[in-house]
Amino acid sequence: MGVSIKDIAKAAGVSHATVSRALRDDPRISEQTKIRIRRIAVGMGYYPSAIARGLATGRTYTIGMVVTTIADPFVAPIVQGTEQKALEEGYSVILAQSQADPEREIAAVRLMREHRVDGVIVTASRVGELYTPLLSELRVPVVLINNQKEGEYLYSIYVDDLAGAQMAVEYLVKLGHRKIAYVGCPGRPLSNRRRFEGYKTALGVHGIDVDDRMVVQVPGMDDLSRGRKAVDLILAGGRPSAIFCFNDLTAVGVLQALREKGVDVPGEVSLVGFDDIPLASMVCPALTTVAQPKEEMGIKAMEMLLALINGKEQENVVVRPRLVIRESTAEPAATA
Repeated sequence: MGVSIKDIAKAAGVSHATVSRALRDDPRISEQTKIRIRRIAVGMGYYPSAIARGLATGRTYTIGMVVTTIADPFVAPIVQGTEQKALEEGYSVILAQSQADPEREIAAVRLMREHRVDGVIVTASRVGELYTPLLSELRVPVVLINNQKEGEYLYSIYVDDLAGAQMAVEYLVKLGHRKIAYVGCPGRPLSNRRRFEGYKTALGVHGIDVDDRMVVQVPGMDDLSRGRKAVDLILAGGRPSAIFCFNDLTAVGVLQALREKGVDVPGEVSLVGFDDIPLASMVCPALTTVAQPKEEMGIKAMEMLLALINGKEQENVVVRPRLVIRESTAEPAATA
């Protein structure tokens, strides 16, 4: 026998009607009570009939989620946060990959709509503000996480890239570094521009000119290869005392190339990444990085999407990153 609403009501200490209303998101039940009852229901293994619920509400209680690729370690915590919140609210999540291809991204979103999802979340969108005219065609809300297309789109969750980059470079300057390189990623144009702006801002605050030889933008490569290639380009223009990378995987590629060339990190060159993926704490030396609250971003995206589904207007949400200091950074050798 399956778990019934009667069983959940007994475990929660409430009436059958309260459980029924909580599970169908009735506004007469407080959010705190809804969450408590849903958690009890999930813990007891309760699975409501999606077909019956859909007939009663006109919804499928399914969310579509389009990610660049499931191979990206940055994506997993975002998906986890989205699924966690979706589960609490009685929703399931369908996943698709865009491979950073705008046409494939739109095709995936349209396919989600054909499967009658109630809304869609897209990570690192290459389409961005073009969703605004598409919303009337799609007829479901679309929320973007870390949109990579220039231009405004109202329903977005994104990290403060500029502040994060400025935080990282400020830290390097305070350690005594003056010759700081930047390794960018042209394939993520919006985040790359903002992080580069944060890099330049931090240098400017301390009266340090940007040395064009220390700025490397390598297109058309995966992150690890980009980092390895960037080392050759940077060293050709002179050796920096520190390198700030667009993301952690690029920084790992830089670390590998520096090690092969016999350059000690952080003894000769300090290294900082961005994202704080699990690998950042596993490499040797462990990587100083700017941490994005990835799981929180997934939760906030789901919360925004649910609000839109329920007809509530929303505005962009900017989340604050934080600096995680590990062993890949130190004072410059001369200063030390």
